[in-house]
Amino acid sequence: MTLDPRVVPEPDTSTGLSRAPGDVGSLDPEAVNASAAPPPGERSPRPQRGDELELQIDSLAFGGEGVARLGDGGYVVFVAGAVPGDRVRAVVHKRKRSYAHARAVEILEPSPERIAPRADHPGVPWQVLPYERQLEIKRAQVDDALRRIGRLDGFELQEIVPALEQWRYRNKLEYSFGADSDGGLVCGFHAPAGANSVVPIEDCLLASEQGNLARETALRWCRAEGLTAWERSPRRSGGGQEIIEEEGDDQSELRAAGERASGSRPAARRDARRAERVGRVGPHSDGRALLRNLVVREGRRSGQLQIRIVTTDGELDAGSLAQALSDALGERLSGVLWTRSRSLAETTAGGDTELVWGEAELPERLGELDLRISPEAFFQTNTEMAELLYEVVVEYAALEGWERVYDLYSGIGTIALTLASRAGELWGIELVQEAVADAIAAARRNEIPGVQFFAGDTRLALGELVERAGRPDVLVVDPPRAGLSQKVVRRIIEASPKRIVYVSCNPTTLAPNAAQLVEAGWVLRKVRPVDMFPQTHHVECVALLERG
Repeated sequence: MTLDPRVVPEPDTSTGLSRAPGDVGSLDPEAVNASAAPPPGERSPRPQRGDELELQIDSLAFGGEGVARLGDGGYVVFVAGAVPGDRVRAVVHKRKRSYAHARAVEILEPSPERIAPRADHPGVPWQVLPYERQLEIKRAQVDDALRRIGRLDGFELQEIVPALEQWRYRNKLEYSFGADSDGGLVCGFHAPAGANSVVPIEDCLLASEQGNLARETALRWCRAEGLTAWERSPRRSGGGQEIIEEEGDDQSELRAAGERASGSRPAARRDARRAERVGRVGPHSDGRALLRNLVVREGRRSGQLQIRIVTTDGELDAGSLAQALSDALGERLSGVLWTRSRSLAETTAGGDTELVWGEAELPERLGELDLRISPEAFFQTNTEMAELLYEVVVEYAALEGWERVYDLYSGIGTIALTLASRAGELWGIELVQEAVADAIAAARRNEIPGVQFFAGDTRLALGELVERAGRPDVLVVDPPRAGLSQKVVRRIIEASPKRIVYVSCNPTTLAPNAAQLVEAGWVLRKVRPVDMFPQTHHVECVALLERG
């Protein structure tokens, strides 16, 4: 089979159907557009960036922010760090024509539902709500998304599967390096809602004790080495001009050359921006790498840890870091890797990664599967709940042993390998070649026959697979948060499976995709939310659609 592995990721072209603008409970920041603005005579004063507002929070939006309205016109403000019933003082950090985003800086009157927080770090915004209330809201938001965005009804919304652990449940955490107010090196999470800083962490309550030890050890080593954090965005002057500090000779020469060559300010500005980019992704002036991120991945079943440090180009004594981690973690350390990234984006993906110490793949078990996970391969970040999630997939697939099953966006093959023993044949398609290699190796390691994996873009590969292997009886799809593009939906419709099992991490993209499939002749039978991420707004769900 000649599925082309040299393809680019498909763009986010998912669409959403319009919502009733007056219904706060269904608000999504991306859906509040100019058409939702009040008539000219009823408009409320629009706040400016930096304004402080006193706001009463009415509900929660998709995405987890509190929702408030200004004046009689109902100008919408989405407020991070607030829950329904709160009265808050908030600072606006982003303003659009018909809505704004703000972050709460003071709780003036707490909601009756608000409870004392347990964690003192970002990343757990819903910890101020009782867990039972979190589950209620998540289930209600799945229902609301399907009915209001997708205009769907007649389906069974099953009870949400609660998390087995409400804290210390993540098997992967990506930390950022930054500087504190005194310039000291810190490692933690980005401050929420427009605050351009990194909040240091003493004890991350999403990570295990061993995962915290790994972060602390790496930070201690970096401080001892005198390393510096990468500056994510240049500081700006009061007039909005970017302040370029410590401009090196190469940058000065590039700027001057551009001005001399063209004599035009636009050309000079282009050269200046190019020079700035070179400086920002390059090493420190002393030649050493600048620190970007620390990725700590843990095999919850194996007890092993994989540590990856992400930097700019430059020198780094990565062997010494590996030795420090080995001394601290002992036999629990599986591998240490170093990624050099030239991207301006806040991402740990891409770049050049080398193995510094140990194994490049993290050993782990999921149910009965013996797995090896590559550094950048996708793996559900809550291992224990992934097992329960896949039990729902198995139930909805309802395989009898003869079916041809397709698994789209198959990743390292966890869903496909879970289903393979129950199917007649199983075919997986995944864009990331390293993940496909992991899946093929896992099938061999676990001695699972009748399953084949291919690297390819689902938009292009699905049609070819249907021609070569035949139409699927059951199709399982687990897309990224952006959902399925229009083209992929069309390819699924053309493949015409009898049953579709849709695993979604975003109900607001599941809803329009499900609506498109229903319009094409499938029936949405049932949906089951699964709480993979306690203390956050995120919710996973599994939907079953059958051809009518």
